Amino acid sequence: MMAVASLNVQADEFSKFVDDQGVIELPNDFRKAMVHLGSWYVPDGEASGFHDVYTQAATVTHFRETGEFPDGAVLVKELRGAESGNYTTGKGVSYATDSVKQWFVMIKDRKNRFPGNPNWGEGWGWALYKEASAGNVSTEFRRDCLGCHIPAKENDWIYVEAYPTLLTLEDDS
Repeated sequence: MMAVASLNVQADEFSKFVDDQGVIELPNDFRKAMVHLGSWYVPDGEASGFHDVYTQAATVTHFRETGEFPDGAVLVKELRGAESGNYTTGKGVSYATDSVKQWFVMIKDRKNRFPGNPNWGEGWGWALYKEASAGNVSTEFRRDCLGCHIPAKENDWIYVEAYPTLLTLEDDS
C-alpha cells in the first residue's frame, strides 16, 4: 500500500496528465490553458487539414533557455478538417473547421518512469485519441506513433521548425 501511494505521488508530481501506470490523458481545454506553438497544413491525404500544436507556457520558457524540452513537457497536436473560400485576403484561402479528426499527446520523460508501458519510450510518452474514442487508442508507440517522427529524431523526435513560439523575437528576425 505504501509503495502504491508513493508511486501515485511521483506520477502526480511528474504530470497531472499521467497516472501511476503511465496512462496518458488528453488535457481538457488545452486550447485555452496552453500556448499555441505553431501549425502545419496538410493539403491532401488521410492527415489532411490543420495540425495545431500546443504546450505549457513553462515549456516554451525552458526550451528558449536550453533548446530542450523539460521533463514533464506536454505537447498536444490537434488535427482539424479544412475548408477554403475566397476572401479579401485572396482566393482559395484555407481555414480550420470545427471537425476534429484526432489528437496526439506527447509527454517528455527524462527518467524512463514507465519502462514496461508500450506507449513510453525514446524519452516520451505517446498517445493517440480519435474523436469517437474514450481513451488512448495507441497500443504500442513504435508501431502507432514513432514512424512519423523518425525524420525528426535528431530534434528529440519533434519537428521544431514549425513552432515559431519556441523562438524569441530576436531569434525570429
